Amino acid sequence: MPNKKPSPVVPKSQAGIQSVEVGFALLDALTKGAGAMMLRDLAQAAGMSPAKAHRYLVSYQRLGLVQQDGSSTRYDLGPAALKLGLATLSRLDAVALARSRMDALMDEIGHTVAIAVWGNHGPVIVHWQEPARAVTVNLRLGDVMPLLGSATGRCFAAFAPKAIVQPLLKTEIAQLGKSERAGMPRNAGEAQSILEETRKQGLARVVDTLLPGISGFAVPVWDAGERICLSLVSLGSSASFDADYKGAIAKALRQCSAQLSSELGSKK
Repeated sequence: MPNKKPSPVVPKSQAGIQSVEVGFALLDALTKGAGAMMLRDLAQAAGMSPAKAHRYLVSYQRLGLVQQDGSSTRYDLGPAALKLGLATLSRLDAVALARSRMDALMDEIGHTVAIAVWGNHGPVIVHWQEPARAVTVNLRLGDVMPLLGSATGRCFAAFAPKAIVQPLLKTEIAQLGKSERAGMPRNAGEAQSILEETRKQGLARVVDTLLPGISGFAVPVWDAGERICLSLVSLGSSASFDADYKGAIAKALRQCSAQLSSELGSKK
């Protein structure tokens, strides 16, 4: 799929149609609501009078953007809104969208950042970006990451559907106890504890595990089906990398993930 760049933000100084912008508040309120809404509640959420809201809703009904239930009189998004949403989602390239955020994320974190997706043999690094003074790490594009020995792998092992990860995870668990690397689980019970901790924290972490002296985080990004579509990764020297779950790096990754997931249609 070809890369697609996000549309540029239109400066507020440019002329527009104010009534369209005002009326959009109703559609926005329906999008954020838990379900169909009464006119008075919808108008209040949009910050306008019920009479004014009703006039907009009549036009939106004619266009199919809004529909009204005949028995409850509640309003909800209509079929045209669904078509617009599906068209937008079908044109989104999650990796391209994530790559457009990597410069800012790297500048904020100050360490190497990467993007990983699920491949035929496990998590694969598809984008790699290093700051000028990055510590040398022997990982590159196309590398397949272990599920239990890397933050990337733990992220997918914890959040991807079991049917996808279980065969590879079973193979890695069978090999446990043969590695003397720090932070590696020694049995299936320890492996499950690590994955449960990953789910609890919302991101995966390794400290001196895959590579001595290297720490890293990996956070999931969700699509509109609430499936993990990629993982944002950051790693660096354990001497300078803030590996605290509540630290600045973890916070930056969570925020970037939440923004990307929202733009991809997730409600997580």
